[in-house]
Amino acid sequence: MTNTRCADGPLVVAVDSSTQSTKAIIVDAAGNVWATAKRSIPMQTPAMDFYEHDPKLWWETTYETIGEVLSGLTQLERDRVAAIGITHQRESFAPFTIDGKPLGPGILWLDGRAVDQIAKYGNSHIHELSGKPAGVTPALYKMAWVSENRPELFANADKIVDVLGYIVFNLTGEWLSSTAAADSLGLFDVRNRTWSAELLEIAGVREEQMSTLVGPAKVMANVRRELLESWGIKHEVPVIAGLGDGQAAGIGAAAVDPGVGYLNMGTAVNAGVESTSYTYDPAFRTHVSGIPGNYVLEVLQSSGSYLADWSRTTFVDPKRPEGDVVADNLAAAEIAPGCEGLITLPYWNAVQSPYWDATARGAIVGWRGVHGRSHLYRSVMESICFEMRRNLDCIEKASGVPITELRIMGGGTRSELWRQMMADVVGVPLTVCVADEVSAFGAAVLAMAGINAHAGLLPDGSADVAASAKAMATFGETIEPNPENAEIYRQIGAVQARLYPALQEMFGELDRIVRKGEA
Repeated sequence: MTNTRCADGPLVVAVDSSTQSTKAIIVDAAGNVWATAKRSIPMQTPAMDFYEHDPKLWWETTYETIGEVLSGLTQLERDRVAAIGITHQRESFAPFTIDGKPLGPGILWLDGRAVDQIAKYGNSHIHELSGKPAGVTPALYKMAWVSENRPELFANADKIVDVLGYIVFNLTGEWLSSTAAADSLGLFDVRNRTWSAELLEIAGVREEQMSTLVGPAKVMANVRRELLESWGIKHEVPVIAGLGDGQAAGIGAAAVDPGVGYLNMGTAVNAGVESTSYTYDPAFRTHVSGIPGNYVLEVLQSSGSYLADWSRTTFVDPKRPEGDVVADNLAAAEIAPGCEGLITLPYWNAVQSPYWDATARGAIVGWRGVHGRSHLYRSVMESICFEMRRNLDCIEKASGVPITELRIMGGGTRSELWRQMMADVVGVPLTVCVADEVSAFGAAVLAMAGINAHAGLLPDGSADVAASAKAMATFGETIEPNPENAEIYRQIGAVQARLYPALQEMFGELDRIVRKGEA
């Protein structure tokens, strides 16, 4: 991405509707981002472990951000807008009437209300079928919770769809979603890329309530004329089938070759690689890729930069009660790797890869009088890196392909300390992505590939998403691992790896006690 703009050729609008906000960008064929807009979406927490959105905001923020980025274009530039691409927060869903009225809250991916349903329905067969290990994230178990606890929501719903599906309905008037977006609900026969009757029955929903599926990078439908008129566009604009935000980050980072993975150091931390064949493993989730025919093998850690920030802001520095992230990073950098024996189990939001245990909790072990808040802050960051290295080991073992480079993005990349720490622990170079909104950029790549295929620019009419990704993505610095630090981290990480097995039974007991007290 450069500061220049292509003087001709197509422009695409890409939308990323995520947990905290909706973003829209305009991108040209060379990968230059022309404009960005953002609207926040407040999260609702009506009860412990309940996380919800008002679904109307998924569309309202999309409409507003698209309008804002288009408002800065001349009419000649608006005439170049060739498509809209979409990515979204995966696993989140809501029930709607046929005309798009929400009948209940949007239940989010991090919602933890379905512990009983996970225990009841989760097993290796469901994992193999859906590609998703049993855990708090797949919508399957939360849909089962709704069916058992609020059955009227689904009984009265004409449609029960993901975020992308609702946005596409409002854009086009048709209930459509992408196979690379809807698969995250956990209701797919992933090998065949279609709804599974068995999984729909567990969820308590019917296939006719689901979106009609379209393959990634294919034309879904045209944007409604009245919307185009409100945005000052005089020609037809198709919506290109997009993908979930994790897969989109990989495409936006051009992590499309064997051995090249993506690593999102965001609120949550996730990483993945492309795979040309279906592979499943207890440690990771298998998603439909934005590259037609491919899959994505992805690990997830919900406690990412959120937990690092929590440690700083919960234990306030009395000298700087207003907080100072730069000073906190400098102070943590003065502490030797390994934090003088202080180690953390970063499961504040349960644990996803590789254990998928909704009852797991965080732990801090090794306190001595020499330790302070800077030790804790550094130990939290180190622990997230330890977890990532073990998760990458699982991907490498299952795929048979060693990971030789990671393309990184997310707010955590702004921390020089954490970037170097992650490189030292995972042991491979980390290359920084230039695009600020990498998931939205990935949706733009699919949109650009889709219009090229639709226009007949490719001989077989299929979209070459990988080629578009390589042509559009640009990168900043590469962080090389420090071998001396790596050896210290290897030893500390081996101790940290023993914490969960030692505490697992106690976590279950604590969960039973707490849940009994809340009953």
